[in-house]
Amino acid sequence: MSGRFDLRVEPWIPVRLVTGEPACVGLCELFKQAHEIEDVEIPVPPAAAGLMRILAPIAARIAADGGDRLDDPDVAEDIDDWFDLRERVLKAGRFDPRAVEAYFNREDLAGRFDLFHPERPFLQDPRLVAECVDAKGAPNPSGVNKLVMGRPTGVNGAVLFGHFTDTAPVPVPAAEAVWHLIAQLYYGPSGQCTPRRITGERAGSGDAAPLRKSVSYFAWGPELFTTLVLAVPSPQSEVDWEAEDACPWEEDLHNPLEALPPMTWPGRILTGRFRHAALLVPSRDGQTVTDAYLTWSTHEPPQKVRDPYQILDRRRDGDFQPREADGARALWRDLDSLLLEDSRQDARRPPALEHLPQWLLPKLRVRAYGFDQDGQQKDSVWFRATSPQILQWQEENDAEMAYHVKRCHTAAEQAGDRLDFAARIAWKIATDTSVDLSPKAKIKLEARKPGPWASAALTRYWPAAEKQFWQLTGPDRTINRVDRPFVDAALTALDEAIGQANRADIRVARARHRARGLLLALLQPSASG
Repeated sequence: MSGRFDLRVEPWIPVRLVTGEPACVGLCELFKQAHEIEDVEIPVPPAAAGLMRILAPIAARIAADGGDRLDDPDVAEDIDDWFDLRERVLKAGRFDPRAVEAYFNREDLAGRFDLFHPERPFLQDPRLVAECVDAKGAPNPSGVNKLVMGRPTGVNGAVLFGHFTDTAPVPVPAAEAVWHLIAQLYYGPSGQCTPRRITGERAGSGDAAPLRKSVSYFAWGPELFTTLVLAVPSPQSEVDWEAEDACPWEEDLHNPLEALPPMTWPGRILTGRFRHAALLVPSRDGQTVTDAYLTWSTHEPPQKVRDPYQILDRRRDGDFQPREADGARALWRDLDSLLLEDSRQDARRPPALEHLPQWLLPKLRVRAYGFDQDGQQKDSVWFRATSPQILQWQEENDAEMAYHVKRCHTAAEQAGDRLDFAARIAWKIATDTSVDLSPKAKIKLEARKPGPWASAALTRYWPAAEKQFWQLTGPDRTINRVDRPFVDAALTALDEAIGQANRADIRVARARHRARGLLLALLQPSASG
């Protein structure tokens, strides 16, 4: 019989204490010590983003004052009452250890936090052993490499992060397997997957996970207790917050062929939108995972609900969609979307960053978790970033600073866009002998032949632009024209990308001159300052 791995007590969540010391804790200790923990340090950002969505509804079940809990629909009837309750919970400074014990020891949750429970393994579907079979009825697992993000899969899979192959799979420690299980459920791919036979049909394709190719933003407090309480989303009008709510470990397994349960607050909107089903195969001692099943969990249309931790960007058709993760985009470029009210921009800031307690704002940072992916199978890069204490600049609290941040960011983006264009023009002039070199000649660019200078220039520009941004928003700032520092940074990046040219090379010299002129045009009086 396989060993057990009880997520309530097993040390599977790496953290950093407020004293600076590293530690590793289970779920019970995480909540009991949340006021003594500074940060969660899971090294897989998509797993950390998913874990925050798992911890938030648990926090809502545990956080209470005077008998009222943060997930109480009676309190949620009046949003002001709910915010007042959250204020009292925050000022208590910690979770009540008795409430933590009461939740995790609930009789109806017995075994539900065991990673390898034979009937109800945490966030898994034990039916996959019988349903994921080959044509002869033999078990057809997906392989442990399919579970671990970053490992190659298939016989010819590229070796990127280590020499792992399906012909000689390496087991993964149980603690790490939890991270990747969570990451797969929230960021897994669409398209072909391990076939699952429930009726006569053996279906082998599924939809993308709910957070695929997205970035999440959390209000990050000085310790984890504050972070978790602020992560509990306020009741949303478009979500049924009066109906009975449940997380996957709190209810019976769903029939994949039936309609999805309604979206309810706060559990199902955060943990009830999975499109994948998984099952881990443990070693005999329960300390490692040796194999895994990954397949589809439903083919019902996804239920639309606003994720509380995402920025929404306006599309050309006027509708909104979650901001996509970009591994080359630093967090500071998103700050104005986190600071300005929705009515002031073509973006909507995350609901979890609305109505923050004013007395906490000077202490709050923003934590971003992102995964740069396409919509199907390709994974590029994941990232984690944390801002300084910038939420005190939200428009409701400091409108002048919020708009200053907007001006700085706009100037940086304009300079970056013009640098990209200018570097492409320069390459065209320098390499295409058919180009007219007269100063006012129009040059037609080919999208397929941008040349190397644009990429090289932007690689140099954005780190320099970030440095200028923080100087312009720092305590010693002088608010004059904000465009000049970014244009100067772009000029320097352009020169470094082109490099030293032979004086006899007239085409490169003229290319540089034309490109610099395009950048300097941003400083004309018509340009915004």
